[in-house]
Amino acid sequence: MPRVRVLEQKARSPGRVETETALTLAQRMPRLILESRRVAASLSHGIHGRRRAGVGETFWQFRPFVTGEAAHRIDWRRSGRDDRLYVREREWETAQSIWIWIDRSASMGFASDLAQAPKIERALVLGLALGDTFVEAGERVGLLGLMPPRAATRITEIMAQALVADSRALDTDLPPQTAIVTLDEAILIGDFLSPPKDIAGAVHSISSRGARGHLVMIVDPVEETFPFQGQAVLHDLEDGLSLRVGDAGAWGKAYRERIAQHRAEIEELVRSRGWTLTIHRTDRPASEAALRVLTLVATSRGVATGGQ
Repeated sequence: MPRVRVLEQKARSPGRVETETALTLAQRMPRLILESRRVAASLSHGIHGRRRAGVGETFWQFRPFVTGEAAHRIDWRRSGRDDRLYVREREWETAQSIWIWIDRSASMGFASDLAQAPKIERALVLGLALGDTFVEAGERVGLLGLMPPRAATRITEIMAQALVADSRALDTDLPPQTAIVTLDEAILIGDFLSPPKDIAGAVHSISSRGARGHLVMIVDPVEETFPFQGQAVLHDLEDGLSLRVGDAGAWGKAYRERIAQHRAEIEELVRSRGWTLTIHRTDRPASEAALRVLTLVATSRGVATGGQ
């Protein structure tokens, strides 16, 4: 029978206990940052190439280069006319941003020995890796309700710093109900175990102005299969409730049916809003989910990818 564990609160905000010290971010959260960069480096296709001129990309303006942006964004021909560096912006670049939200509530601290990583660690790695990859592809990336979009080369560290400094998110399992503009896209990463009507409220609010979005559901293998037998105690990590079960095996079928029903409601929710759903099990590589999200974002914009 698989063993399970639950990470304590401070483990859902890696590095927070050191935020008042002189340690650098790389010293506070090294493993997750390095892992996210490894995943980002493996995404050799996705939406890369969109920064080049092509069908549907209309020149908008030249603007001064901002320190921290990637050097490949500089238009050297225009910059050669005077002593300033300029970036050539296209219409789609000025109008679109990617907003990422990462669930760090209590249920995300769950992990079994069937998983490669706890749900929270996988969610953080995915969020940071996607941020890094989108910025490299010429996008602006922000954290919903936490950080405005930017196109900085150190976006991984900037995102991690913002997450480390924010403790409010540890007490909520839903994204902020903040509408984003029509051409922006939201990527919401969590386990989405809340009642579907509550999830629907958040999704409807975020997409109320026509924005597209993508849900990435992080699932531990045990949460799908419920492979327990005999006596067991079930814990609600969000509300602190417990239930003692005399015959866990007999509960398995009803549990799996309830999970299937919950997932079907989430699928209907995203379908009705024109969003997408990606289900990612933590016994699978993070790169699989990251590449799927990149492909879905590119597809939603009508851009061919080189990855699939």
